Amino acid sequence: MKWLILLGIFGALALLLIGKMARAGDVPKVGEVAPDFKLSDQHNKSHTLADYRGKWLVLYFYPKDDTPGCTEEACKFRDDIHKLTALGAQVVGVSVDDSSSHADFAKKHGLPFPLLADTDKIVTTRYGVLNNLFVVKMAKRYTFLIDPQGKIKKVYDKVETSRHSQEIIDDLKGYIAALKV
Repeated sequence: MKWLILLGIFGALALLLIGKMARAGDVPKVGEVAPDFKLSDQHNKSHTLADYRGKWLVLYFYPKDDTPGCTEEACKFRDDIHKLTALGAQVVGVSVDDSSSHADFAKKHGLPFPLLADTDKIVTTRYGVLNNLFVVKMAKRYTFLIDPQGKIKKVYDKVETSRHSQEIIDDLKGYIAALKV
């Protein structure tokens, strides 16, 4: 019986250690300057954070092209793109998949926004969203709403893919209304 208890304790400690190792870096906090990036999209066009200065940026990280949750999230952004751009926001997706995978994903689902390839996992690490499961490395599903000055306005760490785009639209409307007061 003591062995079972010790085995349970050891297992819990191992899971805790794995959880600590699973994410590299710290997630930037609200009010901080967003970490810079330079990545290529599905058309091999380079994008940097500075390219979006003066606009709201919806920088969303997702695990894998063409998986159910990632497809739902991307298609909701696609469906709401006109509402988002009317609010002065640009949408940019990031995963560790390569540009070719992004091109297939974007074409298949008619995605009108850039999907950036972080194959070296530098940007996902800078944003603290790299899931390192030893054999498999992928981005966690996080979104950063970056204001026109390049600062983190909101961090979405619990994303419900079916309503995430609308949640961002609602938040943007609130932020913009507050600026007008």
